[in-house]
Amino acid sequence: MDLVLWIAAGLLAVVALTGGVSKVFVRQEKLAAAPGGEWTAGAAPGLVKGLGALELLAAAGLILPALTGIAPALVPVTAVCWVLLMVGAMITHVRHGSAAFALLNLAYLAVAAFVAWGRFGPFPA
Repeated sequence: MDLVLWIAAGLLAVVALTGGVSKVFVRQEKLAAAPGGEWTAGAAPGLVKGLGALELLAAAGLILPALTGIAPALVPVTAVCWVLLMVGAMITHVRHGSAAFALLNLAYLAVAAFVAWGRFGPFPA
């Protein structure tokens, strides 16, 4: 089960890293033109960059604490924060008519909840 939790956390970290890099380093106009990125057209640039920075921190928080053995309890805490971020993402996508992306966020939410459950509960990092 530990391996499954590592894989789940790794997949979430890749998703967070990809989303974070795109929000921090890609121009907002380009993001707004991409599928699922329509919400960025009306968003403040600081909000988009801030969410990107949170995603970059999540990518690190899902892997590095357990990998280094330094504060491994941060892994499930990060997973819970990812759950909250996905709730916000689902609401945003539904409001902008992107139900498919809301379902994708729901899948990420479920994986993050699994990581949080596993790392808080029977399989601490």
